[in-house]
Amino acid sequence: MVKAMSAVSPARRSAFAILKNIEKGKGHSDDLLRAKNVSALSEADRHLTTALVLGVLRWQIDLDGRIRQLLKHPNAKLDAEVLIALRLGAFQLLHMDRIPAHAAIDESVEITKHAGHRFASGMVNAVLRKLAASRPEQEAQTLGGEDWRRGFPAWMVERWSASYGEETACEICRYGQSEPRLTIRAVDRDIDSELAANGVSLSPGQLLTSARQVISGDVAGSEAFRAGRVRLQDEGSQLVAELAPRGGTILDCCAAPGGKTLILAERNPGARIVACEASPQRLAQLRERVAALGDRVECRLADAATLEDDAAYDVVLADVPCSGTGTLGRNPEIRHRLRREDLERQAERQRAILRAALRAVRPGGHVVYSTCSLEPEENEQMIAAALSGHKDERLVSLKSRIGELRSEGILSASGADNLLHGITAEGSLRLLPGVFECDGFFVAMIEKIV
Repeated sequence: MVKAMSAVSPARRSAFAILKNIEKGKGHSDDLLRAKNVSALSEADRHLTTALVLGVLRWQIDLDGRIRQLLKHPNAKLDAEVLIALRLGAFQLLHMDRIPAHAAIDESVEITKHAGHRFASGMVNAVLRKLAASRPEQEAQTLGGEDWRRGFPAWMVERWSASYGEETACEICRYGQSEPRLTIRAVDRDIDSELAANGVSLSPGQLLTSARQVISGDVAGSEAFRAGRVRLQDEGSQLVAELAPRGGTILDCCAAPGGKTLILAERNPGARIVACEASPQRLAQLRERVAALGDRVECRLADAATLEDDAAYDVVLADVPCSGTGTLGRNPEIRHRLRREDLERQAERQRAILRAALRAVRPGGHVVYSTCSLEPEENEQMIAAALSGHKDERLVSLKSRIGELRSEGILSASGADNLLHGITAEGSLRLLPGVFECDGFFVAMIEKIV
């Protein structure tokens, strides 16, 4: 007798549906995990759904390899639903030791049946039982002394090893396979006691005095969050906006979702800020997020690569679209869709945006160029190419800016000292995930010479 779908827990049903949508290119994990149907789950089921989705995506390459070894025909093509059910079961068996093996296996089998693949349920059962039988051996490989690189395409790891060395590449991989720290920006620096009263435990940020790391509790359920006195934002992302110099007129080239725009407004209360976004949907989200600032921020539907503003701004922030390889812990599916050849395509658009930004800044002003990428084509090579043959533009070392932020109390003393280790020979800043406990970023500052 076939079990009812209710035999599958809400978290596993939800995780399966999300992973299926991602596999078919119908959404990103970040958006899907914040959808209404997930929000309607109990807190425990929301946490389990998130752990299952992100865990499977992080370890998918390794999981697929282990599953293939146990198939009667290792090269057989599996239907997407069957493969996802196998991944879910395998991830629980190998990485979630508190979940009983029978629960992981039985519910994966039921998911397979109810996805319309009853004929494959026996195979799913057999493969997962073989995996469970070898669990002690797998734990020795997986849960202790883990080789983090197994979760990434070989070509990515090879690039990072060549650019940063084997040890640092391993740290990048370790961070990318771990649950990223939940970080907030405290607009009101006295927010700690208010959040503590709401059951939220915090610790200081690594770099910024306005940043806090959430140890426990539901920040999003607090009145401070609803009122905008606390915002969820990675500390590296916050730092990018803090590094921008002060100015009376500021252009934020690629502004959505608006976290950096809000920081620019906080640090420049008298400035006129223009925030551009090429996507109408993302522009609407941006407008909603900065609505409280009134006419201080002009939200403009515009492609930053085709801007024709000429010498109109004191400061331009060009936080450009990129491969996102610095955010693989937070956005694990990027590793599955990114190809080597995509990097040049990204670089073409980045070059166009950077040249438009340099046209838009007036003499004596500054362009801050940033990516959340670890790839040289999008970072150092991009800056070198942009400055080649342009004598009226020069790269400015961020060492002095870090010193200014420290003296203003924006950077903690230890944070400023740590950041100096991230300064490149040319004076740009490189935040490598795992070396710094935040997403990976590259930041460079260019001055338009008077």
